Amino acid sequence: MSAEVIAAPPQKYRVLVVDDDASLRNVCSMLLLKSGYAVDCAEDGFSALLSMKHSVPDVLLSDLNMPHMSGFELLSVVRRRFPQVAVIAMSGAYEYTEDVPRGVIADAFYPKGHASEIRLPDIVANLLSTAESRAPSHVSESAPVWIPRNGKDASGRPFIVITCTECLRSFPMSVTEEVNASILVTPCVFCANDVRYIIDFSRSVTSPEQTIAAAAGAGVWPAIRAVKARIRLAEEPDKTTRNHIAECNGD
Repeated sequence: MSAEVIAAPPQKYRVLVVDDDASLRNVCSMLLLKSGYAVDCAEDGFSALLSMKHSVPDVLLSDLNMPHMSGFELLSVVRRRFPQVAVIAMSGAYEYTEDVPRGVIADAFYPKGHASEIRLPDIVANLLSTAESRAPSHVSESAPVWIPRNGKDASGRPFIVITCTECLRSFPMSVTEEVNASILVTPCVFCANDVRYIIDFSRSVTSPEQTIAAAAGAGVWPAIRAVKARIRLAEEPDKTTRNHIAECNGD
């Protein structure tokens, strides 16, 4: 008597929806759930990266304008750390178009406010069907780093601090003009690796408070403790974030 062969159920593709607007996040999640996708959600870029540490999605759908970590920064990090993930950027700040806006590191674009003209599940399905052909280019070409301005130096010249994606060492560089959403290239002063970057002129890095700077300047250990504290805050989700992730995962 031959054994009956039972076909395995089709595997659900997983989509991570990232948006600080809870109503839009829920609408996108419901559209994808109704189309048969498994859905996780996150309220900002940091929450998204925490979620991806535990479960890497097949598709990432992210808003571009978010607090704490912008969608531009998130997509850059995801392209470098998770090149296998297909990425959809969404925003209401661009005219309706099927093309990805300049400077946005994504495979597709979903314009908010144009839901009647373009279906989100169709975009996801198309990306999944072509993901294998795009993967080599994701791996071979490093994503540009989105970096904010750091203010002005002692001579009054604007500058930025670039961290090399190869040797991970940082170096300052003067900014001669504002070139929005343009990918720039500069050689690392340490290892000569070509660093691709985009300057986010909408944001700037504020200097630490004088008390922190004074403590760090007093010796090595105060500075190390300050850095470790910042790392713990970045890596360990607070209670609100844990509850949010658990709710999205249905736990």
